[in-house]
Amino acid sequence: MTTEQNPLRDPSEGLESAPPASIVIFGASGDLTRRKLIPALYNLAKDGLLSPSTSIIGFARREWDDAGFREAMRNAVTEFSRRQPIDETLFAGLAKGMRYVQGDFDKPEAYPKLVEMLRPIEADRSDPGVRLFYLATPPASYESVVQRLAQHQLADRSKAAVRIVVEKPFGHDLPSAMHLNATLAEVFGESQIFRIDHYLGKETVQNLLVFRLDNGFFEPLLNRAYVSHVQITVAEAEGVGTRAGYYESSGVSRDMLQNHLLQLLSMVCMEPPVHFEAKSVRDEKVKVLQAIPPFSPENAMRNAVRGQYTAGMVEGNPAKGYLEEDGVSPSSSVETFLAVRLEVNTWRWAGVPFFLRSGKRLPKRASEIDIVFKRPPYELFRERRASRPSPNVLRLRIQPEERISLSFEAKAPGQQFHIEEVRMDFSYTTSFGRESPEAYERLLLDALHGDSTLFARDDEVTLSWKIVDSLLQAWKDAGTKPFSYPAGTWGPSEADELPGREGRRWIAP
Repeated sequence: MTTEQNPLRDPSEGLESAPPASIVIFGASGDLTRRKLIPALYNLAKDGLLSPSTSIIGFARREWDDAGFREAMRNAVTEFSRRQPIDETLFAGLAKGMRYVQGDFDKPEAYPKLVEMLRPIEADRSDPGVRLFYLATPPASYESVVQRLAQHQLADRSKAAVRIVVEKPFGHDLPSAMHLNATLAEVFGESQIFRIDHYLGKETVQNLLVFRLDNGFFEPLLNRAYVSHVQITVAEAEGVGTRAGYYESSGVSRDMLQNHLLQLLSMVCMEPPVHFEAKSVRDEKVKVLQAIPPFSPENAMRNAVRGQYTAGMVEGNPAKGYLEEDGVSPSSSVETFLAVRLEVNTWRWAGVPFFLRSGKRLPKRASEIDIVFKRPPYELFRERRASRPSPNVLRLRIQPEERISLSFEAKAPGQQFHIEEVRMDFSYTTSFGRESPEAYERLLLDALHGDSTLFARDDEVTLSWKIVDSLLQAWKDAGTKPFSYPAGTWGPSEADELPGREGRRWIAP
């Protein structure tokens, strides 16, 4: 397939413009489309990385026409794009390719309209290009949409340029995930399926592989001989908001552990791939998940803590408890906080504990990976210290700002021999002098190019659900309830015992 070159692209960047594409967004009236997808496509166009022949077709129940859809998407870019003010000329060019189909995802009536809309759009191009379906719908509609696409010959597994992007959650448990994978596989080949986890599109996560595997100083140190333990934190200050209906059926274990946390863990632990391409990278991630034992009932009780927030203060504002949120059952036992201790039984990481935690209504929004190094075998300066020495910590901050820092100890200036912790800090914005693209920009561009390196494969999804299901089943069999923690704190005090019984402590982001 030839790629239509975009004259707006700066060739010095070395990036290839996406091929001509028809992007069909199911769920075009939802928050994901407004907040992430359309602003991402706008910014790709601004960078000259979107073909001028790109068509964006919205599909939703809302009673819009083409003009109404374009206006709504213009408002979305104005409100949510990282670049302001909006470039009206650029958006007008993008809007020319915007069309809208009004219909129900679960009913066949609207799909012939989509067929009739796509036919002339793709026929008018010298190169038909990519046909990309994006499922920004409630998960309950995934199967129906896929079946309707097959029924109306909109999907063709023999054509690599026909692709589908599936948002998380990838199922509710292992059986539903396997059913979803089987449904997708009936219509699309695995190379056509892009299971998206936006965390993998963030610069720090991508840079983790470069940092680990392309620096002769750090690569030999990141293993069981030098690393004491690893902490991964994904913290949210907000509560469930309007998502109580979804959250009541998922909890933080399904919402965060199955995808974000285990994906980050895989990136930390994976071995160098033979080649930096999709199959090799994902093969190594799968090996990590295979090396994590499922939870036994005893292990779950000892190495996992779940909590549920009560009323408190978050960032100076009063916050009600989970049971007081709209749409939440007064007797709900859904966990809004999770902390687990895992081990990865590989040659490199055997014996190194990994502490993972995530929760709602924590003190701040922050996501980071903390790699904590072992202390020297002998404390030479122990008599000159006023307190216990701090370990060296390699901190990879994913959000809100993306940065990497390394803490170590040094003698403070002066006549006295006083040791203080200092930090070397790398910031993307400061070092490169430009803002990082949003995660969805990178991932949408990769999907248009057919590069699945940063997307989950079917066996990754299956293995991660095996781990999560074993934990949920252990809790269910034990009949335990989540511990309480006030909103604005770092979870229940019981979570401190996970690292605490080994003489460690959680690192505050």
